[in-house]
Amino acid sequence: MMTNGVVHANVFGIKDWVTPYKIAVLVLLNEMGRTGEGAVSLLERRKLNQLLLPLLQGPDITLSKLYKLIEDSCPQLANSVQIRIKLMAEGELKDMEQFFDDLSDSFSGTEPEVHKTSVVGLFLRHMILAYSKLSFSQVFKLYTALQQYFQNGEKKTVEDTEMELTSREEGERKMEKEELDVSVREEEVSCSGPLSQKQAEFFLSQQASLLKNDETKALTPASLQKELNNLLKFNPDFAEAHYLSYLNNLRVQDVFSSTHSLLHYFDRLILTGAESKSNGEEGYGRSLRYAALNLAALHCRFGHYQQAELALQEAIRIAQESNDHVCLQHCLSWLYVLGQKRSDSYVLLEHSVKKAVHFGLPYLASLGIQSLVQQRAFAGKTANKLMDALKDSDLLHWKHSLSELIDISIAQKTAIWRLYGRSTMALQQAQMLLSMNSLESVNSGVQQNNTESFAVALCHLAELHAEQGCFAAAAEVLKHLKERFPPNTQHAQLWMLCDQKIQFDRAMNDGKYHLADSLVTGITALNGIEGVYRKAVVLQAQNQMSEAHKLLQKLLTYCQKLKNTEMVIRAVLAIFLPYHCDACAAAGPGPFQGVSVTVLGLRNCAEFGFCPAHPWNPRTSLNPPPHGHRAHPGWGYLGQRPCHVLSSQVPGGFSSFL
Repeated sequence: MMTNGVVHANVFGIKDWVTPYKIAVLVLLNEMGRTGEGAVSLLERRKLNQLLLPLLQGPDITLSKLYKLIEDSCPQLANSVQIRIKLMAEGELKDMEQFFDDLSDSFSGTEPEVHKTSVVGLFLRHMILAYSKLSFSQVFKLYTALQQYFQNGEKKTVEDTEMELTSREEGERKMEKEELDVSVREEEVSCSGPLSQKQAEFFLSQQASLLKNDETKALTPASLQKELNNLLKFNPDFAEAHYLSYLNNLRVQDVFSSTHSLLHYFDRLILTGAESKSNGEEGYGRSLRYAALNLAALHCRFGHYQQAELALQEAIRIAQESNDHVCLQHCLSWLYVLGQKRSDSYVLLEHSVKKAVHFGLPYLASLGIQSLVQQRAFAGKTANKLMDALKDSDLLHWKHSLSELIDISIAQKTAIWRLYGRSTMALQQAQMLLSMNSLESVNSGVQQNNTESFAVALCHLAELHAEQGCFAAAAEVLKHLKERFPPNTQHAQLWMLCDQKIQFDRAMNDGKYHLADSLVTGITALNGIEGVYRKAVVLQAQNQMSEAHKLLQKLLTYCQKLKNTEMVIRAVLAIFLPYHCDACAAAGPGPFQGVSVTVLGLRNCAEFGFCPAHPWNPRTSLNPPPHGHRAHPGWGYLGQRPCHVLSSQVPGGFSSFL
């Protein structure tokens, strides 16, 4: 079969086939072997060696781009390659025949130019074998495709030369247009025909790694899906392509396509027998139980908790029948995720951590410890106990080189220190994470990963600056966040919510309540509970106390059901502050009616340790406002964290609650 210069006999059986691009790479390898060591400097040869691996493994590219890559490494060799390809394309079919006959000489002699078992040697042998299997008609079509490939490259080279002769401004405008045209043509060349098995595997692994570590460097969702659809058109049973399509659809929150691709992935595993070959008779059952487990995780991600619970029960049933303790351990972790609002969920989590350690699953054990620490933090445990637990978790990370969990642990520490009001320690942890290099490089020359942990740390950094009144510095951090995590990426929602909350706080500090009210809609779209709370704060500032009280009461009831302790305390504080101020004004320095509500709110706040940026001072019984905050003249400002400003006097002896 022949498709746009790609000669292949069987898409499912053959691992490599000859293309015009691969002939150009073969010419490069042949010229490198013929060039003496003195003709090419050591630095140029080193650059060429670094260039070879992506050329051999990557998808086909245009001839003009190939020339440019070779020229950047060794201009002299680029000229030789261009001449050889030109002579072959403008000559006769026998020139290409002679070229492939001469390739076998690379392995001959006592000291061959290329070793048969090397990466280059294997590539040469695959190409020679694939070419020898072609019929005469296929060889003729390949030569015709080579001529067309060369003509397209020459046309692009001529256009580039003409652009250099034009004026600079016109050249820049034409360059932008030409780059767009080139990208389209490259897409046509690389997507019109099927990739070989090695090229496809390299492409899928590269894109999957970028989606995990640095989404901005991966292809856009539309472009990646187009590549995957083309790949699946030639090989519908390529299971890994279906899984990458699943990950790609998760980026755009497409639940239907994500489910479709996930089910196809596990179906293909069973149909191709890949699992049964590596896992014996248990292969089919293993695919089924992990399919149900992944389906449960997918439904949980989109908030479909009933469907997630049903899928998880199915995974548990199949895993118990197969006596698969590892799968059961993963199911136990997801049981906690689905039932973490229950009062006894911590027992399930502790059991999960113990079992993970017993079965030697450090990744799962560490995630369990992180979740346990987070739960205990909201339950009001002391910070030193939480840090001791995180220290044990860090030992697992460094022992097993779990770089992703190292980042998560530092981001967790940043959040805990902010929760307990230690802004200096939170700032130190955030900057430590941002200054770290990942243990896993994304690609050549890139070490810093754009993961969720980095987004969380940067958001904390922006909020810490905003709490101190440094809104200009916070705006710079948010600008960096927008560049690092564009709006179409999966972690962009973090900085969007952070930006909205900072703008809201600034509008409230400046007394611009109409502007703060307009920001509530955006906050509600990103976080419904936070949006309702902010709406109540605006209503209180506008002296609409009855509407604000009704809203806060509904919020309090809802959060008590969800066991959202932090929001419960923030709602209680927002409810009692107006009564507290009225009672202070009416009763003066003596006992007053609002004491019971005041004590209730601040006692709960002190019990759970929620006074993030400015801890309660038992000597003065006051919380000083952060720098740059302008408190409301009547009752003080409640910002994004509780208990930031309490400008009223409190009764003596209240410090005994702390």
